[in-house]
Amino acid sequence: METLTTRGRATRLGATALGLVLLLLGTFWGSDDDFPFGPFRMYATSNPPNAPAPDTRVEGVNSTGVVVDLDQNATGIRRAEIEGQQDRYAADPTLLAEVADAYAERHPDAPALVEVRIVIRWQGIRAGRPTGKHTDETVVRWQVSR
Repeated sequence: METLTTRGRATRLGATALGLVLLLLGTFWGSDDDFPFGPFRMYATSNPPNAPAPDTRVEGVNSTGVVVDLDQNATGIRRAEIEGQQDRYAADPTLLAEVADAYAERHPDAPALVEVRIVIRWQGIRAGRPTGKHTDETVVRWQVSR
């Protein structure tokens, strides 16, 4: 069994110290983008026991008036990608046209979408348990120009 040289020990101690400093800095001043050195808030927080829980979805309305669920299977776009960019969509709803285009690409024979919207379903929660009641809130809407 070989022993580490002084230089080898110093390198390992330096790397360990650097990792600990980054972890400490990320813990107090980091964000999700700094993971694994920053907190991953998705798993570090919870909603209050009586606050409604959000369930975000994307839906469209086609030219025949039918509401279409625009999930990952329908568009190839994950819900997390939509949720992560929700502020951008709210600032510029025309960006939702990309979702309509992704749907049209996957469903060339389907009626065209004339509206795409991001809807949050607020699930009722009481004492940390679902109540079975909900309300829907459309937070962003894009419609084809007529």
